[in-house]
Amino acid sequence: MKDVKIGGTGFTGSEIILGIMRMDALTVDEAVKVLETAKESGINYIDSADVYGSGKAEEVFGAALKKSSLTADDFAIQSKGGIFKDPARGGAATRYDFSKKYLLETVDGILQRMGVDHLDSFLLHRPDALMDPAEVASAFDELQNSGKVRHFGVSNMNPGQVALLQSAVSQKLLINQLQVSVMHTGPIDFGIHTNMTDARSIDHDGGILEYSQLHQMTVQAWSPFQYGQIEGTFINNPDFPEVNAALQKLADKYGVSKNAIGAAWILRHPAKIQVIAGTMNPEHLKDTATGADVQLTRQEWYDVYLAAGNDLP
Repeated sequence: MKDVKIGGTGFTGSEIILGIMRMDALTVDEAVKVLETAKESGINYIDSADVYGSGKAEEVFGAALKKSSLTADDFAIQSKGGIFKDPARGGAATRYDFSKKYLLETVDGILQRMGVDHLDSFLLHRPDALMDPAEVASAFDELQNSGKVRHFGVSNMNPGQVALLQSAVSQKLLINQLQVSVMHTGPIDFGIHTNMTDARSIDHDGGILEYSQLHQMTVQAWSPFQYGQIEGTFINNPDFPEVNAALQKLADKYGVSKNAIGAAWILRHPAKIQVIAGTMNPEHLKDTATGADVQLTRQEWYDVYLAAGNDLP
C-alpha cells in the first residue's frame, strides 16, 4: 500500500486509514487483532475522536496498543474534538465547542485514554458556529509548542470555513474529513452538472473537493460504504442491486472484495483521498485494504458512478 503526503507536506500516511469509532465494542484482545491486522495490511494511520464510545474506543485502543506487538511509532495517530455530549441529557450532543479551554482539555483527555504522549494530527470535528479563529489559533499554538499535537486539520468544513480558520492559525490545515462514497457523491455531482438546472447541479459543499486540490489539503473519506447520512451500508444491500452488480463484476475481475472496489473507487479520484475503514472485523479490514492495490480505469470508475444511480448530463 502506498503512503500519501498529507496536505502536500512531509507528513505521510497510508491510503487506507483504520477508524476506531466502533472499537469500544471490542475486548482488548479483539482490538489487538484488529491493530495487528491493520499493520500487516499496510495500514499505518489511525483515526479516532473523543466522542467515540464516549471515550471508551480510545481507552480500548490504548490498552490494545500496549498489549500488542506494536508501538505508537507504528502508526500516525489522529483524533478529533470539539463536540460536547452532555451526560445529563443521555449523552446527546448539545453544542460544538472550539473554545481554547475546551480544546486543550480535550487533547489532554485523548492522550490519557490512548496512552500516548502526542497526536500526529488533531482535527476540529464539526463546524462551531461560535468559533473565534484567534482563540483556536491560540489553542493550536499551545498544543504544538507543548509537543502534544504535531499537525492540524478540520472535519466537515466548507471552503469558507477552512479559509476563515486558516487566516488566523499559523499552522497549515492539512486535512478535511468529509463523507464520500460510491453512494454519497454530492461533492462530485455538482461539478459534473455545472451549468445545469437539475437537483444534482446544486452545490451543497462550496466546491470543497476543488478547494482541497487547489490548497493541497488532504480529504479523508468517512463512512466509505454507507449511503445517505449513515443510514446503513450499500454493500450487499438488496435495495441497491445495480451498484452491487457493478462492484461484483469488478471484484471478480481484480480478485478482491466489493469493499475493496468501493475503496478503490474513492482512491481513483485525483484529489488523492484517504479512505477511513471503520470495520472491526480483521478479515473485512484485510479485504478492504486490498483496494489500495486496484487501479480502476476511467470507464470502470464511471460505470460504478452510473450504477449508483447517477447520470451524465
